[in-house]
Amino acid sequence: MTTPATPSSTATPDNPAGQPAVVLGCGPVGQTAALCLASWGVPVVMLDARPERDPIGSKALCQQRDVLDVWDHLGAGRQIAAEGVTWTRAVTLYQGRELFTQGFVDRGHSPFPPFVNIGQNRTEELLDEKIHANPLISERWGRTVEAIEQDDDSITLACRLADGSLERVTGAFCIAAPGNMGHLVRDMVGMSFEGTTFEDQFLICDIRTTLPGWELERRFYFDPEWNPGRQVLIHPCPDSTYRIDWQVPPSYDLQAEQASGALDARIRKIVGDADYEIIWHSVYRFHARQVDRMVAGRLLMAGDGAHLVAPFGARGLNSGVPDAENAAWKVAFVMRGWADPSLIDTYHDERHAAATENLDVTAATMRFLVPQSDAERAQRLAILEAAGTDPEARAQVNSGRMAEPFWYVDSPLTTASETHPFHGRPPKGEDPVAAPGVIAPDVAVTLADGSTARVRALARQGVLVLVGAELDSSAVADAVAGLRCPTTVLSLGEVDPDGTVAAAFGAAPDEAWIVRPDAHISAVATSAAEAGTAAYRAVRARVAASAASPAIA
Repeated sequence: MTTPATPSSTATPDNPAGQPAVVLGCGPVGQTAALCLASWGVPVVMLDARPERDPIGSKALCQQRDVLDVWDHLGAGRQIAAEGVTWTRAVTLYQGRELFTQGFVDRGHSPFPPFVNIGQNRTEELLDEKIHANPLISERWGRTVEAIEQDDDSITLACRLADGSLERVTGAFCIAAPGNMGHLVRDMVGMSFEGTTFEDQFLICDIRTTLPGWELERRFYFDPEWNPGRQVLIHPCPDSTYRIDWQVPPSYDLQAEQASGALDARIRKIVGDADYEIIWHSVYRFHARQVDRMVAGRLLMAGDGAHLVAPFGARGLNSGVPDAENAAWKVAFVMRGWADPSLIDTYHDERHAAATENLDVTAATMRFLVPQSDAERAQRLAILEAAGTDPEARAQVNSGRMAEPFWYVDSPLTTASETHPFHGRPPKGEDPVAAPGVIAPDVAVTLADGSTARVRALARQGVLVLVGAELDSSAVADAVAGLRCPTTVLSLGEVDPDGTVAAAFGAAPDEAWIVRPDAHISAVATSAAEAGTAAYRAVRARVAASAASPAIA
């Protein structure tokens, strides 16, 4: 049978039939993509092969600040942050001996902590609440995709239903976040997925118990006597629950360990005599893999279907959510007729580079955790033995560098600035220096009515231009007036009375800062005409012929 998709309220040259967007996969990456698309006024059809939402454990556990910020734009970030746990100390031990404890200090302007621990199951529940309340989003469970067809105007997914019937769902674009079913979709569109699968397994248990003093600590054990030759990671979670990850041999058998009582003995090595309850457990092998391309026509691959990394540093969901936001605003801008279709290709440019960085970072961690040669083993041993007293050795202990946002410094949408060059990643605990490609400082401006608004929240309404007091904001507004997409121009002389925003950006009075729809700085201009050109480039905008300025026509 053929089921008509929810019609779009507006047909455009790039969406002549007024089709919706399709999101494949109802996990957190797909949920984020759907909510982001809807925030731009795009109707969405969500598809998932599962018959309904299935409960899972903590799974993707640690959510980074900039991911919370995306979810805040979608209405769920504050509650996710409020329910999560932010640990303030990271304790690293070697063979039962504490090497060092690292504290975390928040020096940012954001209302969110640097990260929170909260189970993926609860995150999905909170995102579902926003989806169910959004009339632009419809969910269709029990749809197994068997074929994907594309033409110049649309993409169609042929889905098998539980009763054996076939449903064809057509949309203008598809953002695919199929998770562990990614191989089926990749094969249909000809994407490769090269990389490595690691032999060792990991046992995960979510355990509800009482561990006094550990409520705000992340504990990483190198080679403890109760897991010799391998590592153990313990994370605090809400509701007196702890997530424990044991690195175990390739031959590990969870069922056999449960039956013999060895699993209880394993847990007792950590919790002692305390009462405990296993909430969820799983065994998995992890991978380091990446697609060769993240765009195939009208399909954009996101999340685990596009890249898999080792879990150390929490770089899975924390890279999948930026995938979703990046794909969604670009798809929405093209569907709404605000941007040239070539904008879609920049999704691959930006997010493939982000995945490559994550693979490089986690590969370095794995080389330290599981040395592959005698020389690597000897080096690791020397570092661990010295780390308790030697700060230089301590800095080389690698138990996973925490997830960080990727910066689009080399993106085709970014205009480099000689006066505000990219200085590289700052030391831990320090804010990045604002520059084109870097996510904007999350500071607040004071609007004409006396209310305040965060810069990132304003940016996520379209294109944001912050104009220094010595630059004519009216001329800048005229220069960007031809853009079809939503655009906000603010004079810092009016909205930044105490100079907080200018200081956070390092903005000079004769500069205009262009911030794109995912809150990344795209350019710094020193004239109205230059601002118009940079704003056009930031989103590959289409220009209304009747209002085009010479700067961007």
